[in-house]
Amino acid sequence: MLAYVVRRVFVGVVMLLVMSLVTFVLFFASPVDPARFSAGKNPSEELLSQVRKSLGYPEKNQGPLKDYLINPAKTWGDFVKGVAVGRDYPDDPELRRAHPEQVVHCAAPCFGYSKINNKTVNEEISKALPVTVSLSLAAVIFWIIGGLGIGIIAAIRKGTWLDRGIVAASLLVYAFPVFFTGTFLLRYVSIKWGLWPVPAFVPFTENPVNWAINLVLPGLTLAGLVMAAYVRVTRSFVLESLSEDYVRTARAKGLKTTPVIFKHALRAALTPLVTMFGLDLATMLVGAIITERVFNYQGLGYISLLAAQTFDLPTLIGMVVFAGSVFILANLIVDILYSVIDPRVRVS
Repeated sequence: MLAYVVRRVFVGVVMLLVMSLVTFVLFFASPVDPARFSAGKNPSEELLSQVRKSLGYPEKNQGPLKDYLINPAKTWGDFVKGVAVGRDYPDDPELRRAHPEQVVHCAAPCFGYSKINNKTVNEEISKALPVTVSLSLAAVIFWIIGGLGIGIIAAIRKGTWLDRGIVAASLLVYAFPVFFTGTFLLRYVSIKWGLWPVPAFVPFTENPVNWAINLVLPGLTLAGLVMAAYVRVTRSFVLESLSEDYVRTARAKGLKTTPVIFKHALRAALTPLVTMFGLDLATMLVGAIITERVFNYQGLGYISLLAAQTFDLPTLIGMVVFAGSVFILANLIVDILYSVIDPRVRVS
């Protein structure tokens, strides 16, 4: 088991390094000089050079990709070092000596420094992460309870009107895009009909009750599409497990329906569900852009969208690397859970 985990961790670290390298190559291949977005209107070449140095960009200005290939140590190498041990900005030693009062330390793992916002990307992530985590937590609760519970009920009642109604309803919900569901809940359920308060994020530490109340509609919006998929997948795999010989043997021995479902059939169906859960949760944790946009929740998705609109290259790169890290970590956890659920994974 330990050797399996170590092997998967090593593969995850290698994937993270490759992903960050590819991210830098793609972003620095842009024809736009990112320093121009951080230097104000009509900047001089001297100011542009100073901004490039402060952000750790290549000093030469012969095309972003060419600069990147000329001096990769000032881009990807320094970024990886900053993630590992932290980093000081401005990046250039001469600028740090000339203006020590402007030096900003970014603790590890450092994802960069935004000249536009005059703050580290870590500060932006730490401010937005509680919003996205809260939203994701609400969605997980809805889709686990709704998706698994309703899917199991549909499997148990296979062929009945209840089963057909659940399948039809899940297909209908799955057909609705997230922006439609969110807009409908916000405009009609909250504003027009007044059935629920208009959502506005409240930190958990300030008021846990209001925190939960304000997450219901955004959580339902974010969970709706995933929950509908989980209903169908859970129903399918539970039905497949119920037809296995060991389940029929358990029933023949006189076991009741509940132990047969949860101890035998559901555990066999967990492997594909764990895969879906890990990837879906990672997607939500790196920012549910549409849901946050509809309900004006300033989470990771909001930051990413704003950085893309202003071409804030350090924030964009930091968010992409952070998102990739979350996905790689989610895959690592899923792989480890595989070995716990199915011992054959460890043997293979």
